Amino acid sequence: MSEAIKLVAFCGSLRKASYNRMALAAFAERLPAGTTLSTVDIGDWPLYDADIQAKGFPDKVQAAQKAMLAADGIVLVTPEYNYGISGVLKNAIDWLSRTQPQPFAAKPTAIFGAAGGLLGTARAQYQLRQTLIFLDARPLNKPEVMIGQAQTKFSPEGKLTDEAVGKFLSDMGAALALAVRQARAAANVK
Repeated sequence: MSEAIKLVAFCGSLRKASYNRMALAAFAERLPAGTTLSTVDIGDWPLYDADIQAKGFPDKVQAAQKAMLAADGIVLVTPEYNYGISGVLKNAIDWLSRTQPQPFAAKPTAIFGAAGGLLGTARAQYQLRQTLIFLDARPLNKPEVMIGQAQTKFSPEGKLTDEAVGKFLSDMGAALALAVRQARAAANVK
């Protein structure tokens, strides 16, 4: 039996009933056996400010960094606002990128999102990938999960009703678990 896999997730939508929160819950339900996921709440972090940082990182930022360093992989779920990632998610990334050790470096990272338009969160995910590359994260290339017309994919109770999207989320969880195992193997070879 392989070693358990720990994932930490960030949702870039603050609304409790957001499609992105629903998608994250559906992803968590479909993770491979032996994989756990914890979610970090980022909604009440202060806006990044170097003056605040100079006085010390906020407790919630430090706790998130610690959770990321202890995790084997990262999950980022982003809505798309004006063709980009949400401000709250970008703010969290900006804070975390300044901590030492920087917790994105070399971490297998899954990104997905849900939106009402046909393209889902394609443009936001592209923007997020650029940021992750700069941070030396290891974003998964496949599968890409961009949940378009999200209002038609979930029940009023928030359960995913689209089998194709469920399969993509399941495949993404399996791909992230594989990336974690590969990263572990590479670290053991060194």
